[in-house]
Amino acid sequence: MSFTPYTFTDAQFVDIRRFCGYPIFGNGAVVYFPAAWTLRQYQALEYRLNNMDVNEGNVVVNTYLTSLYALETAIVGTSANLDTDEAAVWKHNKNEQRDRDRLFDSWRMRLCNFLGIPPGPNFPGQNRSTLVM
Repeated sequence: MSFTPYTFTDAQFVDIRRFCGYPIFGNGAVVYFPAAWTLRQYQALEYRLNNMDVNEGNVVVNTYLTSLYALETAIVGTSANLDTDEAAVWKHNKNEQRDRDRLFDSWRMRLCNFLGIPPGPNFPGQNRSTLVM
């Protein structure tokens, strides 16, 4: 059985990192994270993305990225109802954004689990770290 690597687009790399809660990669220059584990996990993510089988890459793109794009857009769409609590028989779900955020984050976590990496420091509920240059 031969190995055929998957080639993500630059935009897909950015979105995978972002959805997994990792900060921007920039030009790939070495940066120093406050916690050594973060650097190791970031390197693990990059290794997995650059050495993924074509079938695994198709799952990432067709299952996870497609769903995450739709869920993220739906969260932004909740702003259309922020000014209306009730109209005729229609009642606004006061928890709509929270519910959509939770669904979005659960899919982000599923992506992290599929990739075999912990969520990054920018993932909700994680210790938020800043880069030190």
